[in-house]
Formats: sequence, C-alpha cells, structure tokens
Amino acid sequence: MTADLVGRLGQIVGPAGLISDPGGMAGHVTDWRNAYSGTAAAVVRPGDTGEVAAVVALCRDAGVAVVPQGGNTGLCGGAVPDSSGRQVVLSLTRMRRIRDLDVANQTITVEAGAVLQSVQEAAAAAGRLFPLSLGAEGSCTIGGNLATNAGGTAVLRYGTMRDLTLGLEVVLPDGRIWNGLRGLRKDNTGYDLKQLFIGAEGTLGVITAAVLKLFPAVRSRATAWAALPGPQGAVDLIGVLREIAGDRLTGFEIMSRQSVEFVLRHSSGARDPFGDQHPWYALVELSDTLPHAGLDEVIEAALGEAFDRGAVRDAVIASGSAQATALWALREGISEAQNHEGPSLKHDVAVPVSRIPAFVERTDRALREAVPGIRIVTYGHVGDGNLHYNLSKPVGSDDEEFLVRAEALARLVYDSTHAFHGSISAEHGLGHSKREIIADYADSHGLDLMRGLKQLFDPRGLMNPGKVLPGL
Repeated sequence: MTADLVGRLGQIVGPAGLISDPGGMAGHVTDWRNAYSGTAAAVVRPGDTGEVAAVVALCRDAGVAVVPQGGNTGLCGGAVPDSSGRQVVLSLTRMRRIRDLDVANQTITVEAGAVLQSVQEAAAAAGRLFPLSLGAEGSCTIGGNLATNAGGTAVLRYGTMRDLTLGLEVVLPDGRIWNGLRGLRKDNTGYDLKQLFIGAEGTLGVITAAVLKLFPAVRSRATAWAALPGPQGAVDLIGVLREIAGDRLTGFEIMSRQSVEFVLRHSSGARDPFGDQHPWYALVELSDTLPHAGLDEVIEAALGEAFDRGAVRDAVIASGSAQATALWALREGISEAQNHEGPSLKHDVAVPVSRIPAFVERTDRALREAVPGIRIVTYGHVGDGNLHYNLSKPVGSDDEEFLVRAEALARLVYDSTHAFHGSISAEHGLGHSKREIIADYADSHGLDLMRGLKQLFDPRGLMNPGKVLPGL
C-alpha cells in the first residue's frame, strides 16, 4: 500500500480516525488473548456510515483488503489482519450512537460500535431490557455481536443475536450502503437479507447499525446453585424447570468441578457454596416482569422435584442480589481463572441437549486416553446445547509440549461433536482458527452455497479474506 492511499484514507476519516504508527495500531492487530496477531497498513476509525462507505470504496478500487473490527474480543481470530502488512483494519469504535429508542415499538436502533453494556444501560433507562449478556459485555460491540451471532447466558429465553435483530444497515464490499433498518416484526417481502450478514464475521459487508428488539424490564429474579451427580442430572433438571417454571427460565449454566476449582483457586473472594465437593454444578436463573412473582417458591419446587428424581444432590437459593452475584461470579470467572493454569485450548461446540451426557462421557474418555492427567474445563449454556470444552495441561507438564498437541486434541473434540450431530462452533464463529477444519465437518453443498454468496457479494475477495470459508 502506498503512502498516498493512507493519506487519502486520512482525508476521509480525519486525523482522529487514522492510526498508522505501529504503536497506535498494536491493540488492533493482536487479539485480547495474544493468540492471533498480524500487521496492518493502517487502522481507520470512521465516524459515520458515509465514511465507512467511502473507505470501503477506496480500498476496493485500490485492491486492498479490509478487516472489519469491533471490540476485538473474539476468540477465533476473526477480526485480526494477516501478516502481509497490506490490509486495512476498519474499526467501528467511533460509531457508538444510540440513534433511536422506540418504547412503543419495543426497539432500539444503535450503531455498530456501541458497546453492549451501553445498549443494556440505554434500554434500562427507558424501563426496558436488552437481554444479550456475556462476559465481555463491557468491551464487546454490537457489530461484533452481530458478526458472530453472539449467544450468551440468556439464549434459553431470548435467543441469539439473530433472534434479537429486526433490521440492519450494511456497507457492501463495493461501497454501496444497504439500508435495511426497519423495526418490523412482520416483513414478508422476499429474502431476509439481514440474516446473510449476521454470523458472517464481516466477510460479506460491514454492519454499521442495527434495529434490536427490547423487552419488558425484569423486576424479580431467583437464582440457585445446584450440585449434580453428572451431566445427565443437568438434562433432567432443565426438564423439570421447563415443566414448572415455563418461560420464566432465563439462564441455565453447567460447570464441571474442574472449572469451579480453578475459580476458587484464582478468583479473589470466590467461595464454594457447599461444604462437600461434587462432580458437576448447575447455575439456574428465573426472571419475571412482576415485582413479586414468587420465583423463590417456583425454583424451590423445581429443585425439590429434581432432588426426588435423583437429578440434584444439593442446592442453595440466593438470598439476595449480592449472593446471586457471587454465584454468577463462579460461572463468569472460569475463563480468566483457567488462564492462570498455563496455556488453554478452547473449543466452543454444540450438541443436542439430550445427547450431552453421552457426548461428555465419550469426549472426556478420548482426551484422557490421549493425554493422561489432562484437565478438562467444561462449562456452558446447556439449555441450548452449547458447551465450552476447554483443556489445560497436566500439572507439571511442559507448555510447549502441550501446545504442540493442540490440533490433535481439537480433532478429538470435533470428531466427537460431529459424531453426535453437533456443531464445532456454537457462538464464537469460525474466524481464522476454524476456517480450514470446517471443511471436514460441514455439508459440502452448504459450503458451495456459501462460497457462491461470497463470490456474489465480494467477487474480488477483499472483505475480511482468510476468514470463515476454507480456501478463500
């Protein structure tokens, strides 16, 4: 890339929108885990959709690839440039406006660079709820959430970003702007184009704004921590909860004992809710729009029924918001706590809920046969079949010796996932890390259709190349 082109990019976005020195670009060319890194010719930070369109059009004419980026909190390298030094990182972080909040229509229109937590807060200030919730909500952006079809802890009741999105504004790879910002729940006028861009990780265009669904504010909650004999207990417990609590069941998380041990060891103030150790745990949350909905009684009844069926060994119901927060901290602290135990191999998979117990048994056995002493950190949103199947090295073993086996161990997890008719990426996307391996598990005709869409939208292959699709 010539200095002239960088200068022309600067003319579009202004001094505040152009970063071209290596020090300033450092946070944009390496992901937050330092797992993926590259180099870039420049980082551009447009201030509005018109500037995004102008940047994309200029890069298209120059034959320069564009890497869209939000909060750069992904886990698969989907927002990191390659090592060529010729790509432009297009950061949406200056585009943070809440464009509209329509209480009567139950929608909020936000720009792609808006931080998830700020959208939650804007909804709350209007007496409404935007329900997407995940560990990185203080730094991840709505554009990134859309690009990866984020799920989080409330999918069970509210769905993924696909379910939460009514309309999009997108800059196409040739610089044109598609305005699909309609807050309609019924719109049967042809193809639902917005769904092509959700989960596409910026390979078909740059999402610049979205119309999102809002819900009535939650006014009462009940949170419980349950000890389980095994994953089958989780499947049985969630069945009981669905029977008794219905759609008031908002969150249901499962954690192995190994996961909780890491949090207890490394998270300040973390305490085990029970005196005895148990092999598995579940974190359950009910919610209601009524201020006095009697949820503690509902969750107590469900836990009692599950105990009678042998699905639950012990349980505690949070006595207030402070205790509920402490219970959620045990779940939310797992990923960070695992980092203190050396390198971790992270896998984000999904299988049918009914198959989780058999899947865990088979996969654990294969991993322990391959690496005796391996520490398996399994946790996730069991209500939708999504498990984070993370691996830590055996105690006292060598880091590099463990990392060199990463691909083989991933194959064990993914082969088992495929055997149970699951997905090797539930909510983190494919990015760079899984783009080649997906060819071994996805339907070949489906991949051909996706390649055809990529060719249609981005015939020059300049929009986030090297991500999602194998061979492109």
